[in-house]
Amino acid sequence: MKLDEFDYELPKKSIAQWPFFPRDRCRLLVLHKDGKIEHRIFYEIREYLREGDVLVINTTRVIPARLLGYKEKTGGKVEIFLLKKINRGRWECILKPFGKIKEGTTVIFPETDLKAKVIEKKKGGTGVVDFTSSSPLEENLFKVGQIPLPPYIKRKGGPTFEDKKEYQTVYAREPGAVAAPTAGLHFTPELLSEIKKRGVQVAEIVLHTGWASFFLLKEQEIEKNQLPSEYFRIPPATAKKVTASKEKGGRVVAVGTTTVRALETNSSEKGLLAGEGWTELFIYPGYKFKIVDALVTNFHLPRSSLLLLTSAFAGKEKLMCAYKQALVKGYRFLSYGDAMLII
Repeated sequence: MKLDEFDYELPKKSIAQWPFFPRDRCRLLVLHKDGKIEHRIFYEIREYLREGDVLVINTTRVIPARLLGYKEKTGGKVEIFLLKKINRGRWECILKPFGKIKEGTTVIFPETDLKAKVIEKKKGGTGVVDFTSSSPLEENLFKVGQIPLPPYIKRKGGPTFEDKKEYQTVYAREPGAVAAPTAGLHFTPELLSEIKKRGVQVAEIVLHTGWASFFLLKEQEIEKNQLPSEYFRIPPATAKKVTASKEKGGRVVAVGTTTVRALETNSSEKGLLAGEGWTELFIYPGYKFKIVDALVTNFHLPRSSLLLLTSAFAGKEKLMCAYKQALVKGYRFLSYGDAMLII
């Protein structure tokens, strides 16, 4: 299977630059497993859910992962983009300008005692950084960091106050993500309440969305690609709800590709297992889904792992047909764009 098979032309005008307001009034393309397509408004998703279903959401919270500082000795500008937490105070990061940063370099940040020491430089412009401060790193991030918007969302002066609020789901709770689980951006507290009133259970998982969201597949032979690992946790209550629902004929509706990867990683013959760990699960056409029955997702970049996952779930031909219709009808694509329900 070739990566070129998952390419399509995405016009710049189709890439949403700003969030839709209200969140649940964006457009929703419903793609049925038989190929039927419907065009709805997102809040109407409740009509496709029924008693006994479980809607699984990812409660990760985006941290201000883009830090702008200065070399302690020379004053040279440095950008550090947090990718993955290794342990307390130690992160894998993107370093810029990579060629001018040496191992042992200490970076300082304005109006805080936060310091970052480059412990190791790795391939691909990344490195390992140790952060030290008299206060928790998370507090300093919210003082000096910026919300890490994707590179296709353009801001002259950097992320806005609106971005800080809107680039989070309404149920975001556990800090650790460097990208939003964007399928969840469309839900409001009111919509979730209405869904629950229909007898649908809402269950939670955590997957700290890492740089897999920004990771570009490079190998033409799809099977040769590997994804960066991402931390996930499935609470016992969620495992119990999901397993019980499937045993009774209910459906598991995953909100976002991050939720899919967490659920499928911890699947077993007996259902969903509780637990935590790191997942490198790479889902592409041919994968047999064990837990997820329906998927809420956005429209994804060409040649991306997210597009491959949704192709595996919907079927490549059906999905690309839906994408073509969406482009013709003016749907908004990518992180701040409209949504799909594959059911």
